[in-house]
Amino acid sequence: MSDEKPAREPIVEDARIDALEARLKAAREREEQRNRPTVQGTDANYRSGNRALASLLGGIIGGLVIGFAVDALAGIAPWGLLTGLFLGTASAFRSIILAAKTRPEGQADGQDKQD
Repeated sequence: MSDEKPAREPIVEDARIDALEARLKAAREREEQRNRPTVQGTDANYRSGNRALASLLGGIIGGLVIGFAVDALAGIAPWGLLTGLFLGTASAFRSIILAAKTRPEGQADGQDKQD
């Protein structure tokens, strides 16, 4: 390598370019923040739907199983099963109606969340 200086001086970046890059970086960060999904995981509607489905299936299946067991033990062929089915269905609908009457956790003051 030689100790000679190059014929041209290196180009120093303009301060305007640095300011432009800083503004572009800030704009990208704001855009990423704005486009981030607001819902993390499952939302309340999805959870309440799953809860209603589980109550309905659990009530009906539980009533059928208990009714079938009563039929097998008491020997009153279709009546235990039908009674169990009816009581399980009624219990499931009661549970769903009670769950529908309760307010969600985030809306205790009666106002909807709006952004």
